[in-house]
Amino acid sequence: MPKLFILTVLFLLPLSVLGQQASVNGYITDASSGETLISANIALLENNRGTSSNTLGYYTITNVAPGTYTIACSYVGYKPYRKEITLKADEPLRLDIKLEPNVVTTEEVVVTSTREEEKLKDIGSAQVDTELIKSLPAVFEADVFRSIQLLPGVKAASDFSSGLYIRGGGPDQTLILLDRNTVYNPSHFFGFFSTFNPDAIKDVRLYKGGYPAEYGGRLGSVLTIYNKDGNRNRMEGTATLGMLASRVSLEGPYSRGSWMISARRSTLEPLLGALRQNNDNIPSKFYFLDFNGKVNFDASKNDKLSLAFYAGEDNVKFPFADDAEFSLNYGNSTLSGTWTHIFNEKLFSNFVLTGSQYFNYPELQFGGTPIERRNNIYDYSVKADLEYLPNEKHEFAIGVWAGMLTIRLKDRFDNEDSFQSRSHSRYGSMYISDTWRPSDKWKVTGGLRSSYLSDGDYLRLEPRLALEYRPMERIRLQTAYGRYNQYLTLITNEAFSGFDVWLTADDGVKPSYGDQFIVGAKTIPFTGYGFDVELYYRTMNDLFELDPFIQDISGLAYPEIFRIGNGDAYGAEVFFEKRAGRFTGFVGYTFAYTWKKFDNYNNSMFNPDGGGRRYPPKYDRRNDVNVVLNYQINSKWKTTAAFNYATGQAYTEVLGRYAAKNAPWTNDDLNTFTVGKINASRLPPYHRLDVSFSRLGTFFGKGSTEWQFQIINVYSRRNIWFYNFNFEENPVERSEVPLLPLLPTISYTVNF
Repeated sequence: MPKLFILTVLFLLPLSVLGQQASVNGYITDASSGETLISANIALLENNRGTSSNTLGYYTITNVAPGTYTIACSYVGYKPYRKEITLKADEPLRLDIKLEPNVVTTEEVVVTSTREEEKLKDIGSAQVDTELIKSLPAVFEADVFRSIQLLPGVKAASDFSSGLYIRGGGPDQTLILLDRNTVYNPSHFFGFFSTFNPDAIKDVRLYKGGYPAEYGGRLGSVLTIYNKDGNRNRMEGTATLGMLASRVSLEGPYSRGSWMISARRSTLEPLLGALRQNNDNIPSKFYFLDFNGKVNFDASKNDKLSLAFYAGEDNVKFPFADDAEFSLNYGNSTLSGTWTHIFNEKLFSNFVLTGSQYFNYPELQFGGTPIERRNNIYDYSVKADLEYLPNEKHEFAIGVWAGMLTIRLKDRFDNEDSFQSRSHSRYGSMYISDTWRPSDKWKVTGGLRSSYLSDGDYLRLEPRLALEYRPMERIRLQTAYGRYNQYLTLITNEAFSGFDVWLTADDGVKPSYGDQFIVGAKTIPFTGYGFDVELYYRTMNDLFELDPFIQDISGLAYPEIFRIGNGDAYGAEVFFEKRAGRFTGFVGYTFAYTWKKFDNYNNSMFNPDGGGRRYPPKYDRRNDVNVVLNYQINSKWKTTAAFNYATGQAYTEVLGRYAAKNAPWTNDDLNTFTVGKINASRLPPYHRLDVSFSRLGTFFGKGSTEWQFQIINVYSRRNIWFYNFNFEENPVERSEVPLLPLLPTISYTVNF
């Protein structure tokens, strides 16, 4: 695959210099900070030619007749940009555009090309504004994943989990990339919130399904997150003091680029210390911390280098008896080195070296006997991507991704090894795609991706196709199909994510695969509003999960520890949004079904030895409604409200118990419990209202401040987390374990 990639580069280079007319290209940045802006809209008004900036802020408009034009650029939250330019034949114009932030959001929409409303995004995709993440009411801490859970098609497991369950897939079916680097456990505090510090993030983009050939390795979805580059004009910082965690971020320029560093740490120790005075069942140690950083170097006008890193860790010790203690230490670290090179106005490239590590070390000391687990992942890779724009009708992309993945798992009991597994896999993928615009009304994106895993010698092909038809300026009709493969599976707990274990396909364990079909319509019914509808259907085949009925996996061959099954999911999503003005917000609704099926699991009395019946997983919810409203009261005060409603989660009902007396092989009574169909019962519906108020101020004239006052669960709805069954009673007693009560929080931020 690398040889083919090099040949393609050599083939494209001569093409890119033939038959040139006039063109304009450059970077689009924030004028106040120098940050590149992703998906900013730009157009030449006289000929209705336009495009948008890529993930590195670069744009190009090629094959334009020489002449004088008005170039216009817009981005949500920024003042419109217009400038008259003169384009000459065979003389590419380099025009780097700086957009001024808007102090007050307006209703104005400036650029009027057929591609100007890029808020009408590609099918299955969504962008989450970082300012919205910070303004949303959150339990103790602003959180990226909690914000994403408000989007249609994304479900939350509980108030205590930030895991992403997207269109019928579990957390392992979402590829999470931080600066193009895979993150394997993106959570802190047992999954209470994500590892991504909102102060360090520039862009958050979610592909819920039907994602393009550029991405692969997961059955369901892709979440891309980019760290800030750092302010290129002046040094600045921000510090936030919160009830659960505090964070600080600094950024600034230097002679050849910019830098950014951000840190966050929990602030639980004083609270835990006070609680331990009256309660022995309080952790003796409980903290988490993380660091984000990025350094950018402008080697030349056409060459940019960057180095980005992340490191995070959780550490807890919890004595739960006189002679028993539980401890857990887990975390991630990533490192990405990127070289961006502009060959010419038509050929753009990006090369990345990545390293990602994950560790998970739980340990239980019981009566002097240690029970330990050591789980490590090491993932090192190289990536290369090319974008080639020969003319206004085609946008070609080609890329490769190759690496080494090592997964180690060791269990020890009383200082003796009880289970050990180590896989060392080579993986690779290559894709090619073309976005073809035969007219202003049609867009066709076709692609083909191939992927390979050395363990099992698996080679898979993944065709992708997306069509878009624009019958009128403010309506886009879209459809997409894709085949997706996944070589990994995650062994996790829906309540706590600190015990996550990743396993890979191998000889006798085939990779999972599935197809996705999506149709949708994205519209702008009125200026400043958006209304989207999407329908989807997806399959999940050869799902491999750790068999829950195996009590001890010691001595078993690797394929024998799994159960193999299938699943499917389908649903409809509706999203209505008001984007501009003092009053903004959105309403999202999801109607969805998700099913799974494993052999010899959930058998019926009519087919006890058959293939089992399909059942809904716990996170299957028929109806989800999310409402987010923002109102700018005045120049200092702003309020945000978020309301959630969802069908109750599925669970398996305990129907009763009976005892067998005088059994011949034992002197004890045999207790047998009867249960209903797997996940055939439902918890009561879930609903909650959160409210946030923010007040801007100044810090002794040296900087700005923000107080944030929040009330979580305003009307104190005691939503049920799960039912607890007391098997010591006959009949079995059921009690409710509730989620969060009414909870006020406060935080204070200083910007300097």
